[in-house]
Amino acid sequence: MNKDIQNRAIHQRKTKISFLFLLLLLAMGMFLFSVLKTISSDRHIPSHTTTIYDRSFRGSIISEDGYTLSSSEKTYQAVVRGASIDLDKKALFVKLFSIYSGIPEKDILKRFKNRKGKEIKGNIILSKTINARSAMQLKSLAYKLRKLDVFQSIKLRNGIEVLYGLDIIENGESRRFPLGDVLSPILGYVGDESDGRYTRPAGKKGLERAYEKHITSKKNGYFQGKRDVVGAVIHDKNSIKMQRVDGLDLHLNIPLALQRRVELMIDQMKHSIDADEILVGIMESETGKVLSMASSERYDPSHITRNDIASLVPKFTEYPYEAGSVLKPITIAMALDKKRITPDTWFKTGYKRFDITGGQHVSDDDYFESLSVTDIVVHSSNIGTSQISWLLTGKEFREGLLKFGLAQKTGIDLSRDLPGSLKSLRLLDHKMHRANSSFGYGMMVTFTQLLKAYSAFNNDGLAVTPHLVDYLQDAQGNHYTLPPEVGNMQAVSKKAANQIHDILLEVVKRGTGVKAQYPGLEVGGKTGTAHIAKHGRYVREYHSSFYGFANDNEGHKYTIGALVIRAKKPYKYFASQSAVPTFRRVLDILVELDYLKPEGGLEVTSPEIKVEPKTPPVVIHEPSVAQKEEKKKVTVEPEIKSKPSVKELFKLQPKPEPKPVNTKPAKEKSTRELFEDLF
Repeated sequence: MNKDIQNRAIHQRKTKISFLFLLLLLAMGMFLFSVLKTISSDRHIPSHTTTIYDRSFRGSIISEDGYTLSSSEKTYQAVVRGASIDLDKKALFVKLFSIYSGIPEKDILKRFKNRKGKEIKGNIILSKTINARSAMQLKSLAYKLRKLDVFQSIKLRNGIEVLYGLDIIENGESRRFPLGDVLSPILGYVGDESDGRYTRPAGKKGLERAYEKHITSKKNGYFQGKRDVVGAVIHDKNSIKMQRVDGLDLHLNIPLALQRRVELMIDQMKHSIDADEILVGIMESETGKVLSMASSERYDPSHITRNDIASLVPKFTEYPYEAGSVLKPITIAMALDKKRITPDTWFKTGYKRFDITGGQHVSDDDYFESLSVTDIVVHSSNIGTSQISWLLTGKEFREGLLKFGLAQKTGIDLSRDLPGSLKSLRLLDHKMHRANSSFGYGMMVTFTQLLKAYSAFNNDGLAVTPHLVDYLQDAQGNHYTLPPEVGNMQAVSKKAANQIHDILLEVVKRGTGVKAQYPGLEVGGKTGTAHIAKHGRYVREYHSSFYGFANDNEGHKYTIGALVIRAKKPYKYFASQSAVPTFRRVLDILVELDYLKPEGGLEVTSPEIKVEPKTPPVVIHEPSVAQKEEKKKVTVEPEIKSKPSVKELFKLQPKPEPKPVNTKPAKEKSTRELFEDLF
């Protein structure tokens, strides 16, 4: 019995010892696992090194005369913890933050409450759009608020007390358009792209979109090194600095001075003739450099409203329309090129109604028994142009239009370049369709296509590709140019182009373009007044246009286009009453700014634009009527001064005193005086 008891006791001791041994092994395993985890895991202790990031910027867009039209700046957000503000000093915090940030107090107080109206204890974002200047001021305010004991410590769940203050954190990059609506919609606008922590601008239209991959920021920079006791980076041989790489800057061919003058002029013209919109383009005929591309429908890319939606689209390349009679010189150029006619070939035009088959008839505004090819253009004869188109086959006619760049992209450096449309070869083989297309109906073209096509008549038959950007530039000053998607096109032979050139001169001398005459300059062009189609029918609304050229004896050669959309004043829908006077005023501006130098000097003879009293006038200083009659020849060289600031251009001082009108001729004014006149 005693032996059984002893054996049982021994067995129990063994079991207890085994259990204790297993427990010891488990404890030892847990200890070793804890040590291994501690060794292998990141330890949350202050690092011996620190890194300062320098985020890269989107490139700027700069005018030919050095003005920044679009640029980027950093944005910051202000964050505060609701529970960290002493309730007795909350009113003081809101008051000071409102003063420093410019945000109304009532808007700040709203951010302290959630949708249910309860006070937020956690993080509160007071603003996400603070600029760099305000951010510096708010950082200074944060320090002052700590000194005033506005913030109180908060006990966390682990028992540690933490003092939160006002934090100003970099959160993105915003786009600035410091000159407002200048050069819109060509300049375009941007949207926001965010990765959740940082927001950058992204181009949506115009140049901002067309050059997105070139001007967008490339690579962020940083500075890394050992830190001192207060967390500042120590600059020594072991520190690492990586330079940021910003996007390329766009340098335009467009001078701000010329662009703004044209914009102000077409604003006045639009009110004068009650038009929906006016477009003007000025391009060097030999190089394709666009010196101005202006619309009367503009917007501020920084503050786009619902009313601006219709203006966001650049109609220069995104508004196909039936052009009308401006197509006649192109039709005749093709026939001249094929040697089917000469400028002196005569056609019978004495028909009240001319049958172009299929039950369709055309007529002319003026009756002539017969007209030469030159006079068919001068008097804009539909009957004569129809007969000339029949001397070409449908294939020759269509291929000829394609050589002028119609029904295809122009290659201009904008975000969207619509091709327009031509009738099919099957239809153009029919005389009726060929006749309609010969004077600009039944086909869709864009403003830029016609500007490119007409450059051929001032450039030995070569239609040049328009381009807005002169070059791209990096931070080191290196220049880059991009080849156009569509190159220059030899539309017709040099002989045919020069024959049309001379015919267009006659249009201005004694035809529908007489109001475009400018003594001392070689001016040619063609008018077009075309019905607008709605719901498949032509209505009593019109596109009025004038495309042509202006040259001087010093080698300056410009192709110029003016398109008026729906002029509603009586008889102003005629191109001779709207587009031609607009073209003429463009010549005034080019001469006044020395882009054209007429033989005999400055001579402004175009009539003043009359605006209805109810329409608020746009202020622009022009020579007085007396000065126009005197026709003074200016020989004094303009005074060269430093470029005026943007503040001087736009007169941003509050309520400036009215100044007497400066009646000095434009060529005698200094650079500063010219710019004060513009704005």
